[in-house]
Amino acid sequence: MTSLEVSEETEDSGPGGYAAARLLLLQEKERPGPPRRAALARLTDDWLAGLFAAAAPPRGTALVAVGGYGRAELSPRSDLDLLLLHDGTAGPAAVAALADRIWYPVWDLGLALDHSVRTPAEARATAAEDLKVHLGLLDARPVAGDHGLVAALRTTVLADWRNQATERLPELDALCRERADRMGELQYLLEPDLKEARGGLRDAQVLRAVAASWLADAPREGLDAARRRLLDARDALHLATGRATDRLALQEQDAVAAELGLLDADTLLREVYEAARTISYATDVTWREVNRVLKARSTRPRLRALLSRGGGGRGGAKPPVERTPLAEGVVEMDGEVVLARSARPERDPVLPLRAAAAAAQSALPISLHAVRRLAAAAKPLPAPWPAEAREELVTLLGAGEATVPVWEALEAEGLVTQLLPDWERVRCRPQRNPVHTWTVDRHLVETAVRASSLTRRVGRPDLLLVAALLHDIGKGWPGDHSVAGETIARDLAARIGFDRTDTAVIATVVRHHLLLVETATRRDLDDPATIQSVATAVGTLGTLELLHALTEADALATGPAAWSTWRASLVADLVKRVAGVLAGAPLPDPEAAAPSAEQERLAIEALRTGEPVLALRTEPVIAEAAEADGPEPVGVELLIALPDRPGVLPAVAGVLALHRLTVRAADLRAVELPGGLGSGPVLVLDWRVAAEYGSLPEAARLRADLVRALDGSLDIPARLAEREAAYPRRRGLTAPPPRVTVAAADSRLATVIEVRAQDAPGLLHRIGRALEGAAVRVRSAHVSTLGANAVDTLYVTRPDGSLLTDEEAIDLARALESALR
Repeated sequence: MTSLEVSEETEDSGPGGYAAARLLLLQEKERPGPPRRAALARLTDDWLAGLFAAAAPPRGTALVAVGGYGRAELSPRSDLDLLLLHDGTAGPAAVAALADRIWYPVWDLGLALDHSVRTPAEARATAAEDLKVHLGLLDARPVAGDHGLVAALRTTVLADWRNQATERLPELDALCRERADRMGELQYLLEPDLKEARGGLRDAQVLRAVAASWLADAPREGLDAARRRLLDARDALHLATGRATDRLALQEQDAVAAELGLLDADTLLREVYEAARTISYATDVTWREVNRVLKARSTRPRLRALLSRGGGGRGGAKPPVERTPLAEGVVEMDGEVVLARSARPERDPVLPLRAAAAAAQSALPISLHAVRRLAAAAKPLPAPWPAEAREELVTLLGAGEATVPVWEALEAEGLVTQLLPDWERVRCRPQRNPVHTWTVDRHLVETAVRASSLTRRVGRPDLLLVAALLHDIGKGWPGDHSVAGETIARDLAARIGFDRTDTAVIATVVRHHLLLVETATRRDLDDPATIQSVATAVGTLGTLELLHALTEADALATGPAAWSTWRASLVADLVKRVAGVLAGAPLPDPEAAAPSAEQERLAIEALRTGEPVLALRTEPVIAEAAEADGPEPVGVELLIALPDRPGVLPAVAGVLALHRLTVRAADLRAVELPGGLGSGPVLVLDWRVAAEYGSLPEAARLRADLVRALDGSLDIPARLAEREAAYPRRRGLTAPPPRVTVAAADSRLATVIEVRAQDAPGLLHRIGRALEGAAVRVRSAHVSTLGANAVDTLYVTRPDGSLLTDEEAIDLARALESALR
């Protein structure tokens, strides 16, 4: 049954008939998208028109659809935006009765209704005071009643909009900017609002309003398709959830993708991001043109007066537009970068990169016309690129923040994938890890932006910038993205025109771009095997220098949770040690290192009293390589000494968790005191901790709770269970199960166990309890947390200090994983 047949069959059947016909229409699978939205609008029109006619309306009244309903774009759970328009000749009681005969049946069906009753003069007055009302009236459409009354209102409202454009458009621009700041950019959000986020349906509506002002028009290519894609996604979201929501929550994305016939949630997000990117780019171009026109209008009267006083005849001669040369074939004109009159893109394959580099270096937008002409006419670059093209790419990447809008303009017209074909795999690709702020492609550009501020730290800035742009290029392929990225980066570097040596360096940096931060935060830097493995992978001091800068740029471009002064200090320490090895310095022997004077003092005191002794260094450990203007605290050192006994690790970890101290690293060693100072080993624990918030607890309180934990009078598991029950978790999200593996670390000191789990209060305490049950000794622990995910690395041995066999290590990993579940 077609929607027309449904409409005809139910036209006089009242609310119940409309509800049944509406349900039947929404259950159709053959005609989703624009046909279903239009059919739903027609069906609703017919029903409301029937209500209007049945109410015997007085003369001079009309029922008007505005907003989305006015555009005949009804999603399954859309509001009905209705205006009851009257010319003022009917009495207030008659108009109120008519309104009741329409509004109440709508409410009775549970439909959301945004309604108003106004005369044309009242509608104009309200629109003059409320910009949102004015925007809604631009889409006014008659549903029933006096069509002439509606046509007159539309004409008047549209004339007002055009006459007041110079005042209303800046107001609309400010409103859009405020909304974007509040809602974020749709193309980068894991749970975007399809309507209100920047690049969403609201911005598409704004572009229509700007076009209606006749001051500027948006670039039309792809805009309608992008808008349809977002509307289709919202329809599917309404059907999947049964609710009037515009927020594409994580738990709904699989169902929405299935409703749209897409492969999976990632495919859905990528399509949504591409649509949002099209609308965002059109928005940028349009508002730039609006501001240019408004500026020209504001200066024209003053200029005309000056020319008249200067004897320029009737109004004076039109002044020539100033064109400032920026590069060969590239000029600045009216605040934009355009092509020179002499430019011949069909003969100059380097011109796109030259124009982009000039725009970024000048911090100017590249004009839409120029980009489209380059995309249509530019001759493809040969492979390998000429040296000038490579240099212009490096110049573009080194321009800092100004690189981003220029890159977006190139990408909007397909020039980036023309230059770098492998870019298509990462375009608009979502990153499910909430630590990431951007999609893969934007993250790569942001990393290059961050790297541009670090070029003074490296000998080859060009290699750093290109490696930054390519470091995650393998995320478009299955498997380890670093391994895939190495191959792709090698091919692209050769294509860009780097020689064999430089290509190998770029490939190595891409392959190992996570090596420094993962090693620094998850491995024991006192273990010679750790330092030697990094030195072997890196190979040269120059490559180490590039990796260090890229590590920082990558983390800063990921998001605020990915980089901190603490991480910077660990990476800097690792780089310093590896640089020494690469320079020929011998590796230190950690077994030969004697305890410090402070450790020995605490050990003697613990042996004398038979109880734990604590020392809390309240002066913060300072990072040497912090990005901040000055040194920042990265944690405090907590030293604990006590006679060796079982249960120490879980007890200490539990007490620290109860006091809301975050453990960043822990080193445990048995100290044999010199002869005559006592008998038996003393366990010395060296912890790096930081307060989750507030000030640090007093050492005396920590010691008192530790004594209670060790003698069993403090029930740490029960106290932590209370904390964990109150730990905030997002509704609808289930954390993946913990995973415990034996790491291939080649350590001669200990067996390395890696635990990946959901971060929660007391996680290290639970790990310590499980290890105590397995009768192994913990040599050191290294804690790394990104967002909600914790990666804890444990160096363990048998009680006698020897390494576990492969079978014992696997059994330990399985037992630990089982205990954490």
